[in-house]
Amino acid sequence: MDVAVVGAGPTGLVSVVGLARRGHRVALVDNDRGPAPDGQWARRGVMQFHHPHAFRGQAVDVLRAEVPEAVDALLALGAEPITGADASGGAGGGELPAGAGLRCRRMVVERELRRVAEREPGVRRVRTRADVVRRDGGRAVGVGARDRSLDADLVVVATGRGGRLADGLRAPEESSDCGLSYVSRQYRLRAGAEQGPITSPIGAVAEHDGYVAIVFVHDAGVFSTLIARPSADRRLALLRHDAAYDAAVRAIPLLAAWTDPDRAEPLTPVLPGGRLHNTYRGQLDDAGRLPLPGLVFLGDSVCTTNPTAGRGVSTSLMQVERFLALLDEHGDDHVATGLALDAWCAERIRPWFLDHVANDAAQVARWEGRDGADLDPAGTPTSDLVVRAIAVDPSLMCIVGPYLTMRALPGSLTAAHPRVREIYASGWRPSYAEGPTRDELAALVAGSLAEVPATALA
Repeated sequence: MDVAVVGAGPTGLVSVVGLARRGHRVALVDNDRGPAPDGQWARRGVMQFHHPHAFRGQAVDVLRAEVPEAVDALLALGAEPITGADASGGAGGGELPAGAGLRCRRMVVERELRRVAEREPGVRRVRTRADVVRRDGGRAVGVGARDRSLDADLVVVATGRGGRLADGLRAPEESSDCGLSYVSRQYRLRAGAEQGPITSPIGAVAEHDGYVAIVFVHDAGVFSTLIARPSADRRLALLRHDAAYDAAVRAIPLLAAWTDPDRAEPLTPVLPGGRLHNTYRGQLDDAGRLPLPGLVFLGDSVCTTNPTAGRGVSTSLMQVERFLALLDEHGDDHVATGLALDAWCAERIRPWFLDHVANDAAQVARWEGRDGADLDPAGTPTSDLVVRAIAVDPSLMCIVGPYLTMRALPGSLTAAHPRVREIYASGWRPSYAEGPTRDELAALVAGSLAEVPATALA
């Protein structure tokens, strides 16, 4: 059949290759120019493109199934394998164990996926902005743009979290402000320099009194540092300035170790991130019906979650793999495919949205000193508190481990709740990492900009 895939992020790129390799004729509709000859890529309009990413095992499983040559290319470019059992990862360029993730920049991943897609027989790239989904006889029959019209038997919308194509057809999204904002910066290790401390599969994480600092290891000696803080604390909005961010990084032990000038040099300016939201929106309309057979939504247009947990690309590519399997099963019965995809997402994707809604609210409440019910031993502990309780009882890892690697849904943590309640009822509370409190960090940031003209801070 003829398929139009709108959007050329990871979701769209893997979709077009998977569809073409199943014998379909695919038009990849996207207005981005693609990477420059030197490999750099601005990707304007995609805020999160240059921010830190980690590619979990679920995402890599889909890449290996649909675009294995891209995975081989990423390893050759220095992407580092991640395994759940070994947080240290690898040095890149080697074998990728089954179920392993990848430490790699999103720009590098998209660049390789795009190369595969553009060379794939059966795929044609249409550089335009799709404005409308065309319909006839109550079904989707293509997409329309200001400069052209494309016929299609099936339209896949993979336009990301900011896309508005066919926005009015579905029921309103469920949405929750994460209460967090963040800034990040990329660095490159100097020749011969070793990595800083590794404490997590993605790199390293340190939760402080009122904010969190994270190091994301990428490919070819590149890594990112990130500071996430409550959006309501406007004092730390100044972290978007290089001088303020540098002062904060020097004061936070984990980040200072990684960014020591003898070890690394900045690769980018500070990259401010937008205010974060968790969202979920299925395939159906207000009445619970499929609004337009032959129209499918995938990726961030279905679900977005707080990116600091690194689940977004995984949930998106899991949807792609399920969609391709359903299309193989149902063929041109687009009603059956759409309904089955919606039911699967409700069961397998929406729980991650709900998990983030609860966790983010609880974390911000603790940072603001509103512990209350969030640490009530008689209440239901949020999943982040279950994870933190491993510090007291490591045997909980047999329950928590599958959740952390997304091999088990958040509901699986219910089995740990009785023991976790005991731990918090004893009076134990998680400790914060060494470093300045949020108030101390805010004062440091303000001091670092005291000599900067106000016009430069606008």
